Amino acid sequence: MSIENGNKLNRLLQKNNSGGLYFSVWLKENGYSDQLVKKYRNSGWLSSLSKGVMYRTGNKLNLFSVLESYNEQLSKHYSIAAHSALELSGFNHYVPMGKPLLMVGHSKQEPVPLWMKKADFDQSLKFFSTETFSKQHHILFNSEYPHLQVSVPEQAFLECLLLAPKQYSYMDLFYIMEQLTTLRPEVLQVLLENTDNLKVKRMFLYMAEKAGHYWFDSLNTERIKLGSAKHKLVDNGVYISKYKITVPKELHEYE
Repeated sequence: MSIENGNKLNRLLQKNNSGGLYFSVWLKENGYSDQLVKKYRNSGWLSSLSKGVMYRTGNKLNLFSVLESYNEQLSKHYSIAAHSALELSGFNHYVPMGKPLLMVGHSKQEPVPLWMKKADFDQSLKFFSTETFSKQHHILFNSEYPHLQVSVPEQAFLECLLLAPKQYSYMDLFYIMEQLTTLRPEVLQVLLENTDNLKVKRMFLYMAEKAGHYWFDSLNTERIKLGSAKHKLVDNGVYISKYKITVPKELHEYE
């Protein structure tokens, strides 16, 4: 290998966080020809995960690094969401059994590639569309991943409600709600005003009021459209007339 190609290889291998990916489209755009990349593979420096998707040979794939490189190199906007975002913010009541689960939000315009669904990562992956929230709020959770955002706690909890009761039980989510003493009413106001999902809005307000958080009184509920039709969230539950929802009996009776 020439000195020039050796230097290019060193720059490439230093490019990613450990456990990240390299995409052929990005490689070509940055001066790595198909012939040169093939040479790297044949020499054992790079291994193929899927067509056009590679990683440094010997590296164990790390999901944070995978999502970081995917977002950066292909200009995607995948984010960490729901209970995974809450865990990164220090709220970790919900503990899934077995292999750790990472919840990932994405736009419908950015469908999940097959290799991402099938690859064996250090965590299991579950995807869902975040377009329910038209004015989303994200932050960077770690400077090592500048292209990977995470839902703020206010949005993350609403995302959990969006996925309930199939992904999360309402009772488990209320245990988390009890911890959310520092949510920002101004952020909640924007999120709640800018989603059309009545189930999410009604259940959130019901839980927040039941938990007795101080920030609940700072919400302008008159500006949050809740609709007029009754909404049955569970069978054999208790009807809450104020929010026109039927909630689990266990949740209603919990004190």
